[in-house]
Amino acid sequence: MAKGGFGGMAGMGGMNMNNLMKQAQKMQKQMEEAQASLAEKTIETTSGGGAVKIIITGKKEIQSIKINPEVVDADDVEMLEDLILSAVNEAVRQADEMSNSTLGKITGGMGGGLF
Repeated sequence: MAKGGFGGMAGMGGMNMNNLMKQAQKMQKQMEEAQASLAEKTIETTSGGGAVKIIITGKKEIQSIKINPEVVDADDVEMLEDLILSAVNEAVRQADEMSNSTLGKITGGMGGGLF
């Protein structure tokens, strides 16, 4: 077994390794294209009935924050902070969902962090 145990497999493995490398390169290219696509897509979320609006990319980069002046109250800064926090967290959650959905199609559920 020690004599030819792995030797016979190495010959077959070379061909499979070549195919595996081609598949990995193809997957990497698809991942790069998907990530570029995510950077161009945006999500808009709101909180407080539209009092705070966040626009975020699929790559989780916040593009804008809009605040309705009517909710700006110097005596209740905590409410405004909560509205912003809520809108940002929802935007990030939706961006994660979009990213996982897009990248999951390529990785087949193996996870988007491979590349």
